[in-house]
Amino acid sequence: MTDLPRIPLAGVIGHPIAHSRSPALHGFWLKRYGIKGHYIPMDITPADLAEALKMLPKLGFVGINVTIPHKETILKLADVVTDRAALIGAANTLIFRKDGKIHADNTDGAGFMANLRQHAPHWQPADGPVALFGAGGAARAVIAALIEVGVPEIRIANRTRLRAEVLRSDLGAKLVVYDWVHAGDMLEGAALVINSTSLGMTGKPDLRLPLHALERGAVATDLVYTPLMTPFLTEAKSRGAHIVDGLGMLLHQAAPGFERWFNHRPEVDDATRAAVLGA
Repeated sequence: MTDLPRIPLAGVIGHPIAHSRSPALHGFWLKRYGIKGHYIPMDITPADLAEALKMLPKLGFVGINVTIPHKETILKLADVVTDRAALIGAANTLIFRKDGKIHADNTDGAGFMANLRQHAPHWQPADGPVALFGAGGAARAVIAALIEVGVPEIRIANRTRLRAEVLRSDLGAKLVVYDWVHAGDMLEGAALVINSTSLGMTGKPDLRLPLHALERGAVATDLVYTPLMTPFLTEAKSRGAHIVDGLGMLLHQAAPGFERWFNHRPEVDDATRAAVLGA
């Protein structure tokens, strides 16, 4: 009897993981392109992480996505870490190579930029300063991507100022730190305004900051995508901003991993959005 080729497996690990939209997204792409493969959500505790990583390639996994709380820890367990994952200090995409090595990358920043290019194609990095609320892992990925494309200045405010100062120390002089109580001042002259905090997410408090200095025609985007129209985006739209919701970042950050695992570059389009929203 001839050996049949193994069906490639991929998935997402986190703790918890039941809320993840990634299985619906990758499942849609696998079906759309007629690819024999599976994408599986796996709830893995921090205590089991190292052991699970050793087992997954043996079970037929070609790679996985990584989410909270493993995105930082995973760097210590990977054999090869890309420059951008090292700079961000977190990985969200692993490739299990044929030579047995675990390759870690971070596609969050690339996903953010692709979402902007798709839904605000008129925005250019040279248009003016960027104002950013929050200083967590997602902010770090976004800042690294913005610096790479050449934005002139990134104004940042976080409820704990020290976290913003650490980002400035790590990522460079283009960052200007504001106190949280003065965060509204960052919007004056800003061409792009980003909420990278969880404020405004379903079940969380709203992002309560004055937006009166928001420029008409500026681009406002939220990394939160539940709900799609956060209170921040609703108010920004009412003030004449061009708004971009956060779902596209999730979709675009997933595409490079899918391509590496299943050898097909997926298209991010309206049907993809609908499949994930309907999950």
